[in-house]
Amino acid sequence: MSQINQEQYLQQLGNNAKQASYALANLTASQKAGLLEAIADALTENAAAILAANAKDVAAAKADGLTDAMIDRLLLDDARLAGIIGDISDVIRLADPVGEEFGSKLLYNGLRLTRRRVPLGVIGVIYEARPNVTVDIAVLALKTGNAVILRGGKETLASNKLISDVIRGAIVAQGLPIDAVQFIDSSDRSLVTGLLKLDQYVDMIVPRGGQALQRLCAEQATIPVILGGIGICHLYVDKNADLERALEVIANAKVQRPTVCNALDTLLVDERVASTFVPQIAEYLHRLGVRFSVCEQSFALLDGLGFDVTLAKAEDFGIEWLSLTLGIKVVGDIDAAVGHIRQYSSGHSEAILTDDIHAAAHFMNQVNSAAVYVNASTRFTDGGQFGLGAEVAVSTQKLHARGPMGLEALTTYKWLAWGDYTSRV
Repeated sequence: MSQINQEQYLQQLGNNAKQASYALANLTASQKAGLLEAIADALTENAAAILAANAKDVAAAKADGLTDAMIDRLLLDDARLAGIIGDISDVIRLADPVGEEFGSKLLYNGLRLTRRRVPLGVIGVIYEARPNVTVDIAVLALKTGNAVILRGGKETLASNKLISDVIRGAIVAQGLPIDAVQFIDSSDRSLVTGLLKLDQYVDMIVPRGGQALQRLCAEQATIPVILGGIGICHLYVDKNADLERALEVIANAKVQRPTVCNALDTLLVDERVASTFVPQIAEYLHRLGVRFSVCEQSFALLDGLGFDVTLAKAEDFGIEWLSLTLGIKVVGDIDAAVGHIRQYSSGHSEAILTDDIHAAAHFMNQVNSAAVYVNASTRFTDGGQFGLGAEVAVSTQKLHARGPMGLEALTTYKWLAWGDYTSRV
């Protein structure tokens, strides 16, 4: 595609999305629920075709030598697809935030003022090897009256193209503009840069991918960008933790699904329990296939015990592993743990295990990540787990959304002022 044709293509995408957004903004809650039900039904009816398309993507990924972590991200099976479709029902049941009025007051000048929640308009989402994102984003956008332009990774091009076609078919069947959901079905990277500059049409960009994609969007976009999704997640084992109960929580955080952003990357252990607990947790996780990148003190405790252990360099504690590798570091106390987190965290999710309520409160007050847990796995940082139905992304910035982004994060508000032929004095 020539540069001129690319510009025309993107301009058409943007204009079509903007026009569709006007129709979506005025849908009732019941109309949107009907639309989402139709999408769920269409995906169910086309499940076999979707899985077949995904199998082609997986085969191509294996032939290209992609890592097991990447292949796991792009893989769909019966259970995963059923879960994705089931999440649509969860979104349908959620209250529709659009139209909510809040902050009403009567001003001294006679104006009656209120704020009403409204759709953002058009959202652009750039993501990598996750076909579930195509469904999640489309459903959340439509529920909040937004049009969306999707650009998935080349690794899942067949899956995403078919899924988006099914969704668009359901939209048309409901008598709504087909361009409410659009998918860029080209792997040409220059289209990403072009999308980032469609500020005439697109109101927000959400990149879901690695550091290179996040940096590209931050540097190139002329549209507000929500950054996040990079999870360097920590869990601190306090001196007053229940060490037996801690084992299962740590295993859940690390092993349940190690390729996702809320999986545990670094385990911090208070030095007063380290001599007992570091070998204990290493043995527990070793049986589950975990490898270890550890500090010198941890290495001395584990060397020669038959575990897969390497001595970590300082920069290794800044790695999002996305695999069955876990960093372990012994720290002097809770403040040392907080200091380590402040230095290396991406601001995603951190946890403390402790039976000391004062230590728990101190940790929650001092750690400023999007999600902070006491006696729970970091794996809960997820739109579905937080009762949001699904999520657009997990934002690690502070404006305009933070943490798992559900429906409300896809809205803004406008001021409504009622007067009685009122003039300003």
